[in-house]
Amino acid sequence: MPLPGAELSLWPQWLGNDEADALLAELRATIPWEVHRIRIFGREVDSPRLSCWIGDEDATYVYSHTRFEPRPWTPTLAALRERVAKACDARFNSVLANLYRDGRDSMGWHSDNEPELGRQPVIASLSLGAARRFRLKPRGEAARGDVQVIELGHGSLLRMAGDTQHRYVHDLPKTSAAVGPRLNLTFRWLDASRR
Repeated sequence: MPLPGAELSLWPQWLGNDEADALLAELRATIPWEVHRIRIFGREVDSPRLSCWIGDEDATYVYSHTRFEPRPWTPTLAALRERVAKACDARFNSVLANLYRDGRDSMGWHSDNEPELGRQPVIASLSLGAARRFRLKPRGEAARGDVQVIELGHGSLLRMAGDTQHRYVHDLPKTSAAVGPRLNLTFRWLDASRR
């Protein structure tokens, strides 16, 4: 995939179907889902998905002018964190869980490049449920049409590292297709001293 300066690895079936099915059902039922308020173009709006910020006690996250205090790790998510860390050769102290209820739920163009994530953050994205299109494009107006698409399926694991977050933006667009729910877990390391 022609993304100069990006460092991407994709394991399309990192989890088998049975384990992914069980994990999707458990996490949908046990994560305390919320509608986060975010600031877009100076206005506070409900984010178009359900979310939950989970992590170590000091893993407070500031995103879109909103401060998120972490909820504690569940045993399932703590065990999953260790497995994902080993697969990605990284360490993680937090995870953002997003639940896209259907094709109308989405995530706009952005980068995970907040100062507390460090210069070259490793972001590990585990997808469960309906396959959705994940798009990346270079930063800047000149590269508007140069969009790369990755389909993230049930049980897939995507690792983004290096300069990916500083050179590219990514999104998960709406779709008019009749798709079921998708649950995404993005593991990351936050350094509170960088705030």
